[in-house]
Amino acid sequence: MFSRLVCCGGRVLCIMGYRLAVVAFSFVACALVSAYGQAAVQVPDWALPGSSTHKQVPPPADFHRASRTEHVATGVFEGVSEIGGPLVPGSSSYDAATGSYRITSSGYNIWYQRDEFRFLWKRVSGDVSLAADVSFERPQPLTDRKVVLVIRQSLDDDSKEAVVAEHATGMVHLAQREDRGAMMKDMTYVFGGGLKGVMAQRLGIEKRGDQINLLISLKGEPMHPLGPPIALHMDGPFYVGIGFCPHLADALDTGVFSKMELRTGANATP
Repeated sequence: MFSRLVCCGGRVLCIMGYRLAVVAFSFVACALVSAYGQAAVQVPDWALPGSSTHKQVPPPADFHRASRTEHVATGVFEGVSEIGGPLVPGSSSYDAATGSYRITSSGYNIWYQRDEFRFLWKRVSGDVSLAADVSFERPQPLTDRKVVLVIRQSLDDDSKEAVVAEHATGMVHLAQREDRGAMMKDMTYVFGGGLKGVMAQRLGIEKRGDQINLLISLKGEPMHPLGPPIALHMDGPFYVGIGFCPHLADALDTGVFSKMELRTGANATP
């Protein structure tokens, strides 16, 4: 009798006591995870997405899950972390021909006092700016999932951070966690009038000293600040990079980033 089954890249690793048998064929459970981004995992009630019948609440104050990190290069980034140990492992890739990055991730949120998302990062110090064209691989549904540009003090799930995000609803925000374990707060922007329904084409995050700005280009015009900056001190080195959160603890979805610009020091202007 098998003690457990582990689905891994289209193979089933059948662990029987101290013996390991590798069955080299696709397994139905693996196919389901690949096709639908679903896995049989236990999701805490607080991590279920908000809906008309469920109110999402913060995690328990003492809840943490370790991040999983690989020091492998992906394009301009030097490492990848699954912040907060999302329940369903994700993936990421870089297409050198098109200069685009794909991040597939699970994760209940980047909010409250801890986060769950997949994060491609580079360690830097001083002034920095990061900008990219952003989109969702699947335009629908119009949920609260988000593509993010992030500056984080650490790779812990409750790190101090600044986050620029575009939600699938079109909302854009600049958020911050002012200290480790603090509750997030943000400034949100929803476009109306002649811009109703427009998704921002390009986002940027810019750090100059302790001042952090949200930059935006809605339809290809030059990047420009949106709203006031926030003040947040980061000790160097810190982490800057891109990420994706589907707002689903047990399912995978994908965000796409292209035309990436990462600049540091005196050149830190997207």
